[in-house]
Amino acid sequence: MAFHSDGRSIRWRGEGETLLIEPWGANSVRVRASKKMPIDPGLNWGLLDEHHEPEGSISISIDEAAGIATLTNGELVVTAHAWKEPNPSAGHTEGLCELSFAKADGTALFKEMPQSGALKLHARHYCPADSGSQMIEATFVAPEHERLYGMGEYQQQYMDLKGCSFELAHRNSQASIPFVVSSAGYGFLWNNPAIGSAEFAKNRTRWVAQSTRQLDYWVTVGDGPKDIERQYADATGHAPAMPEWGLGFWQCKLRYWNQEQVLNVAREFKRRGIPIDVIVIDFFHWPRMGDFRFEEEFWPDPSAMCRELHDMGIRVMVSVWPQIAITSENYEHMLDEGLLVNAEHGIDVANMYQEPNQFYDATNPEARAFVWEQCREHYVSHGVDAFWLDEAEPEYGTYDFGNYRYWSGPNIATGNIYPREYNRGFYEGQLAEGREGDIVNLTRCAWVGSQRYGSLVWSGDVSSTFDDLKAQITCGIHMGMAGIPWFTTDMGGFQKGDVNDPIFKELLVRWCQFSCFSPVMRNHGCRLGLQPDGSMDETITTSAGDWRDPSGVDNEPWSFGEDVERVLVKYINLRETLRPYVRELFDEAHRDGQPLIRGLFYEFPQDPAAADIADEYMFGPDLLVAPVTDAGAASRSVYLPGDAGTIWTEIGSGRQYTGGSTVQADCPLDVIPVFARDGRTHGLESLM
Repeated sequence: MAFHSDGRSIRWRGEGETLLIEPWGANSVRVRASKKMPIDPGLNWGLLDEHHEPEGSISISIDEAAGIATLTNGELVVTAHAWKEPNPSAGHTEGLCELSFAKADGTALFKEMPQSGALKLHARHYCPADSGSQMIEATFVAPEHERLYGMGEYQQQYMDLKGCSFELAHRNSQASIPFVVSSAGYGFLWNNPAIGSAEFAKNRTRWVAQSTRQLDYWVTVGDGPKDIERQYADATGHAPAMPEWGLGFWQCKLRYWNQEQVLNVAREFKRRGIPIDVIVIDFFHWPRMGDFRFEEEFWPDPSAMCRELHDMGIRVMVSVWPQIAITSENYEHMLDEGLLVNAEHGIDVANMYQEPNQFYDATNPEARAFVWEQCREHYVSHGVDAFWLDEAEPEYGTYDFGNYRYWSGPNIATGNIYPREYNRGFYEGQLAEGREGDIVNLTRCAWVGSQRYGSLVWSGDVSSTFDDLKAQITCGIHMGMAGIPWFTTDMGGFQKGDVNDPIFKELLVRWCQFSCFSPVMRNHGCRLGLQPDGSMDETITTSAGDWRDPSGVDNEPWSFGEDVERVLVKYINLRETLRPYVRELFDEAHRDGQPLIRGLFYEFPQDPAAADIADEYMFGPDLLVAPVTDAGAASRSVYLPGDAGTIWTEIGSGRQYTGGSTVQADCPLDVIPVFARDGRTHGLESLM
C-alpha cells in the first residue's frame, strides 16, 4: 500500500501525491501533503522551527495486508487507511488514503471525508492555481455536536463557531488566525498563510487555501482547553513577559498633534491624581507617511518631552504606519532596493489615504531592518519606549489580495504572515537594543505566532455602538483561544462617538468597565462634536500653510463632564487594585499560553450551560465579568457556572450564590457585575 516509515514518521505515496504524518510536540502530529511537488521540509509557517520533539516515545505500526498504518504520540492516535479504488469511467484504478484521528483511549475525534463511491470526491483536493501553485482543499467529518472556539478576531457575537464560515484573510478589525479548539478534546491548526476559507458545517469541515504548494496542518489533543492551549503555545511560541507598565491605564486620542499638547495632558493627569502608565502619540506626527520621524515644527525637542514624561512615571508609545508615500524621503531608496510590496498589475499603489502610497514589505528581512533602523534613529534615540504598529493587515485601499506580491511570494499564497513579520521586525530590533522583557507592540492584526513577538492586538476601527461593544467580548475570547493572549480594544469604540451624545457617554462608561477587566486598559477614539466648553475640532496647518490631519476632539477622562469623569476614574483606580492579579495572569500567559479573557467553558468545561454564553467571560480563573451591553440597562441576567461546590460572591453587594444559578444583577451606571469565585475577590470588594 506504499507506506514507508523511518521509525518516527509515516509516508504514503499514491496517484502522484505524497502524504507525511509525523509527531510534532506533546500529544500532537503534523500532516503535510503535496501532489506533483516535493514537500518542503524547511517551510514551517506558523510552527516553530525547533522545540517540536515529542516528550515521550512514539509508536508506529504498519499492516500492509490490511492497508493500515498507525502513529501514536502520547494521547493522540492517527490511523491511515490505504486502498485501491476502481474507477472505470477514468479507465484506471485509483490509489487512495484516508486519515482518522482518535485519543489513545479509543475516543474518535474526526476523520477525513470518505472518498469511495459514486461521488468521486477526494478529502485532499488539488486544483491548479497561478505561479505553479495549487488551490488545496481539505475536508473532514467532525462531531456534529462539537463546539468550536478560536479562529482569531471576527466582528460577530457567536461563541460556538460550529455552523460558521470564515474568510482566511486580514482586514481592518479582522485578524484571521486559523486555530480552532473543539469541545471534543482536540485543537486544529491550518498551518498555511494563504488567502482562503474555513467552514464548520454540520456535515463537514472544510479548509481551503487559494494558492499554495502543499497541504499542512497540525493537530493536538488534551484533557481540556488548558492543555490544548499550553501545547499550542509550545508549538507556535509563547508570549513574552508583559512589562509592569503594561498593566495600568493607557491614554490615547486621535490625535495629539504637538509636543506641548502631550505634555499638558500628562501634567493634567498628575494634577488630578489619575493613575496613568502610558501615553500614546498617534499617527501623522510625521511630515510624510514613510518618513518615520517627528515633524520638527510641531515636535521641536522630543528628547526633552520623553524625559519629562519619564520623570512623571509615564512611558511613551509612538504610532508607526507601514505605508510609504511616493513623496516620502525614503520612497525612492525603498523602491530601488525592492523593499516595497509590488502590485502585480496596474499602478504600483496600494492605498490613497492622504496621498498615494505603497506598503513596505515586512516579509523581507532587509526591509524590516531598514524600517527598524529608521525608527531606532528617530524614536528610540529620543527615549520613545514602545511602538504602535498600525495598518498591520495591511489595509489595502481595496482588498484585492491577488494583486500584490511580497518577498515571501504572492499575497494570495503568503499574505497572512504580514502582520506577524511586521511585529517581528520591531520585536527583534528592540531585543537588539537590550529591551528583553520590556517590549509591547500594539498592533491591529496578527497571525499564528504573532504572540511570540510581543503583539498586543487591538480590535481595529470598530464603531461606538453597544452592538460593537458586545462583539468585543467574543473577539477577546476567540483571540485568546487562537493563541493571542494580549488583547485590547479602543475604549468607547473608535469612530462615530459624539462627546455630547448622552448615549455615547453611557457607552463610554460601559466600555471603560469592560476595558478595566481586559488584558490592557486603553482609552482611544476619534471623537466627534463640540467640547463641553463649546470649542470645535482643531484645524491644523504648518507655518507654510500646508494642511495636516485633524486631531479629533478631546478624549481624556475629564473631557466628558464630571459625572462621566467620576466613573472613569473609579475604574482606573480599580485597575490599580487589580495590578497584582493582572500580573499573575500575564505571567501565566507567558509561561503556559493561557488567555487572560476566557469563555465560561474554559474554566468550566463540564458545565454544558456554560458552553455557548457570549455576553459574559472569565477574567483569569477567579473573576466572572458580565459587561452591560444594552443602553439604559439597570440590571442584567448573569449565569454563574459550576455546581453546588462553587461559591460566587457578587463584588459590591457581597451576596453569595452557588454554581449553576442564574441571577439578576443590579448594574447602575457606575457598576459592572463582577463575581468572585470561591472568595477570591483580589481586594475589589471595598471599591465596587
